[in-house]
Amino acid sequence: MTDLPRSQHIVASGLVAAIGIAIAWVSFTQEPAQAFVFPRLISSIFAVLAVWTFGKALMGKTKVGNGISAASMRKMLPGLIVAIVYVFWAAKFLGFYTATAIAFFVLLSLYDPAPHTAAKSWIKRIAITAGFMAVMYGLFALLLNVFTPREILF
Repeated sequence: MTDLPRSQHIVASGLVAAIGIAIAWVSFTQEPAQAFVFPRLISSIFAVLAVWTFGKALMGKTKVGNGISAASMRKMLPGLIVAIVYVFWAAKFLGFYTATAIAFFVLLSLYDPAPHTAAKSWIKRIAITAGFMAVMYGLFALLLNVFTPREILF
């Protein structure tokens, strides 16, 4: 495989930079301001890094690789579908914590190499998901005190 053309890298990094700036703008224009402290911090860092990458691409100072092979894309596709469902539907309709637990468990089940026929592997996946959710709850609800999408369950 040959390296990706420089123009393809410029377009891709430009799109990511535009999305980063748009997300930062949305987070800075929402009210109440207290609820958006964490999103403002993260989106600002994301936007700065994306613009920096775009600038490097324009100047030709980035190392451009071969891109993603079809085989790698096929391996990533199930996770991408889970992420799209999570972002555009589940987090809003099921609530942040419920949707995150489901999405994390599904992703863990898809990519964990442990056998799906062994009960021990399912118990391990459930325990890891519960631990992950405890950390997420502690981080967002207790430490950062940010508002999360709340709907049906919580």
